[in-house]
Amino acid sequence: MNLSNITFYKRHNLELERYLHSESSIHIINKISKNKIKEDISKKVYIDMNNTNQNIDIGTDKYETIILTDILESSNDIYEIISILKKSLKKNGKLIVTSVNTKYFTISKILDKLNLKDKNYIYSDTNNKKIKSIASGLGFELVSSTSKQIFPFRLLGIGNIINKILELFLFRFSFGIKTYSVFRLISQENLSLSKTIIIPAKNEEGNLNELINRIPKFKNCQVIICCGVSKDKTYELAKEIATFNKDFRFKVFMQTGQGKANAVWDSLKVSSGEIIAILDADISVDPEELEHFFDIIEKNHADFVNGTRLIYEMEKGSMRFINKLGNRLFQFLISQVIKTNLTDSLCGTKVFKKNLVKKIFWWQETFQLYDPFGDFDLLFAASYTGQKILEYPIHYKARKYGKTQISRFRDGYKLIKYFFKSFIVFNASRI
Repeated sequence: MNLSNITFYKRHNLELERYLHSESSIHIINKISKNKIKEDISKKVYIDMNNTNQNIDIGTDKYETIILTDILESSNDIYEIISILKKSLKKNGKLIVTSVNTKYFTISKILDKLNLKDKNYIYSDTNNKKIKSIASGLGFELVSSTSKQIFPFRLLGIGNIINKILELFLFRFSFGIKTYSVFRLISQENLSLSKTIIIPAKNEEGNLNELINRIPKFKNCQVIICCGVSKDKTYELAKEIATFNKDFRFKVFMQTGQGKANAVWDSLKVSSGEIIAILDADISVDPEELEHFFDIIEKNHADFVNGTRLIYEMEKGSMRFINKLGNRLFQFLISQVIKTNLTDSLCGTKVFKKNLVKKIFWWQETFQLYDPFGDFDLLFAASYTGQKILEYPIHYKARKYGKTQISRFRDGYKLIKYFFKSFIVFNASRI
């Protein structure tokens, strides 16, 4: 029952998929692991870590994501390597570091002595705490850290099944062999980025004019109004606004399907801003508050800003008791999965960087999950791909015109199914 090098690297390759869907990525690999890493969309550089004089040279290009496989485990100067790589990262770029779990290090040495471990497998006592300390000193912050692959044995073909079960039920414990840590380069520069505001609108004729008039006059801002089939003249009014309003660049069109999520996905495909905001058309959130959301992104404090309605006191009649109860439940459950303390996962106001769009569509295509509102898809895709998420409290108000289009029990049931499926995605092996 040897520890399978093949099994381990198959799982390792799958784990790295989540970080490759970016504007630009490079994968730096220890030469000894060359034949174990599958082809993917990233640029690859192989380093001979057995050569103590080896310098890491990846050219002058800047990357959104740099991934290290079996590099720091073999290095005598982690500080120097991270210092070099820092120069090749874009502002707020991500450094994905794999390291051996210290809980496994002792076990690994025992397996080695018993001749139960592949001799080519790389392990060391370079743990995540050491790496975090060094990276922090070089201007990085730790966004997330996960431990994967508890049982990397073939065991007559059932080892993968055992691994899936163990990872699913022991997700709260860091027993996996490999730790995958996402470090985000902190930039203090105050950016000025182009913006897109997505407004899904169905039966919102009475709200649209006020909503558009109250949106701050952001420079270089695109406003997308994606309309559902309405009983009123929402679409006609949106077209009229786009014709006469000169404050923004407008796109107005009918959505291809049904539901808010579909309207959001249609809008993301034609969005042009470097920052994207999703704003409900019912004016339950003051449009003026978008300034604060954008400011958090432009000051590089986060990659994704999630609105929360559950901090300030709500306006009377804005949310039913059963909705508050459901939100509290989902807040607790989701926080456990994505390991980010959220207070409100279903707030419709969300702002994020454009580079998340590719990751969202990859998440949906890969795992085939359906969220009727899109909130879970956005949050889970952001977390799964290593984005830094922050919350911003908004003042939640009752809608002035029309009525909610949410089916509380039907949609609630869909969200519960979504949660359990995504729980498995986050915490169980895919092999």
